[in-house]
Amino acid sequence: MRTRIIAKLDVKPPYVVKPVHFEGLRKMGSPVELAKKYYEQGADEVMYIDIVASLYQREIVFDEIEKTANELFIPFGVGGGVRSVEDFSKLFHIGADKVILNTYAVQENPELINQAAQIFGNQAVVVNIEAKKWDTWYECYTDCGRIRSGKNVLQWAKEVEERGAGEILLQCVDSDGRQRGFDVELSKLIVESVKIPVVVSSGAGKLEDIKELIQYAKPSGVAVASVLHYDKLTIREIKEYLRTCGIEVSK
Repeated sequence: MRTRIIAKLDVKPPYVVKPVHFEGLRKMGSPVELAKKYYEQGADEVMYIDIVASLYQREIVFDEIEKTANELFIPFGVGGGVRSVEDFSKLFHIGADKVILNTYAVQENPELINQAAQIFGNQAVVVNIEAKKWDTWYECYTDCGRIRSGKNVLQWAKEVEERGAGEILLQCVDSDGRQRGFDVELSKLIVESVKIPVVVSSGAGKLEDIKELIQYAKPSGVAVASVLHYDKLTIREIKEYLRTCGIEVSK
């Protein structure tokens, strides 16, 4: 089965930014320009996440998302500040293929996962899990890694699958933006605990990090950000390297 290589855009409108441990934001460029760049490099998908919408309780910036969607002819996932079935509907109307949920589902109303899956189909609902490790367990965080939920990551992953989510985006607060490798143990644990696809993010610093994650944890996809934004790697280089390692990726 082919592993998808996904470009992840963390957005603090109007810029794509890059946090470390979800903090200390640096401006990287416009979502439209970067989405187009990574699409042309061969990304299998683009994920656009407004990382401050829930934190600031701000409206979703639909016009910027639509401009980004217009540059893409690959699956486009959008998240940040999604609180209702109406938000899902508006996002699909302007070009999103999937909608990514986190804060509202974790902190207020997990039923939204069920409702959205029933209306739009499982494949359209992605749950973003921001995981932070404690001594013996991982806790779900929200609002760009700032707010604790008390929820156990493993239990929540199983619950969102039961509620109808079609995919999980797994991010690790401890390794995000550090470019020192993924939390492969957590990744493997989640991948093996659910039947739905799991996309893993947070940690790519070099080609070997991506290879290790895929070979050890076998995620459905790997979402990369820093290595692309800082021009350390291109999507094309990642895919060519993975092919030489015997890992199946799309062209």
